[in-house]
Amino acid sequence: MGRVFVAGSINMDVVATADRHPKVGETVAGQAVHYFPGGKGANQAVAAAKLGAPSTLIGRLGADAFGQQLRQFLSAQGVDLALVKDTADVHTGTAVITIADADNTIVVVPGANALVSAGDVTAPVLAKGDVAVSQFEIPQATIIAFFKRARAAGATTILNPAPATVCGHELLDLVDILVLNETELGLLAQTELHDTDDPSRFVEAARRLPTGLDKTICVTLGKRGVLALVGGEPSLIAGRAVKAVDTTGAGDCFVGALAAQLANGEAIHDALEYANAAASICVQRMGAAPSMPTAAEVAAVLRS
Repeated sequence: MGRVFVAGSINMDVVATADRHPKVGETVAGQAVHYFPGGKGANQAVAAAKLGAPSTLIGRLGADAFGQQLRQFLSAQGVDLALVKDTADVHTGTAVITIADADNTIVVVPGANALVSAGDVTAPVLAKGDVAVSQFEIPQATIIAFFKRARAAGATTILNPAPATVCGHELLDLVDILVLNETELGLLAQTELHDTDDPSRFVEAARRLPTGLDKTICVTLGKRGVLALVGGEPSLIAGRAVKAVDTTGAGDCFVGALAAQLANGEAIHDALEYANAAASICVQRMGAAPSMPTAAEVAAVLRS
């Protein structure tokens, strides 16, 4: 069995719930405030760990109360934190999230995440069969160094280019599997996309990316499911009908579940079906990292 290595962000999510999102300049009354462990890197590592894959997180925390709480939480989820550094004189990454009618708005303040360096990601010893995962809440130069090391070891690389940010050929050339939503796809393909577009629009946009047919591209479409191009051939994995209460972390759940399945030697199409089922569980719970399902829960959904 391979291992999952996630180089990425670790945040404390400060979540406010309300009946609706405020307009610009407006104040609305909220219902509750919650503090949830999050950050795309942490979310993905927790998802992989809870689904049975040996999961190592590479990142940084501030030397503050949030950092201590996050370290305790992540350790309790079975994530290996040997490569997570405490960094003095900088705060732990923080996300301020508003949730209304199951949709969210997010402001991320990177803090220690912005200091994750190429030196940090050259520490792990990767091997063939391992899966290296990253996202855009740490510097792109760090991700390039991480993926170069992974490629040299024969590991599979998964990039989740979120939040939506422009990136160059040097990084995309190092990616085996690209997992992104319609906003991120639209930015990279330089076209405007909406989640209600016909699937053919996403296929067309995905084929415009400078990735080549040897890449797998997965476009997550929320309740509509996942559109995957494997070897240039598209297939749509239908979404599951559930009552969503918080979509924060759903994409990260998908990425972590996909990585765990690939590390376990599963075929790509089977891994995508599994990840889709895992994400459908995640959205039915509040919070990001705490909402990640167990392997038993996903198995039950797949049997239903």
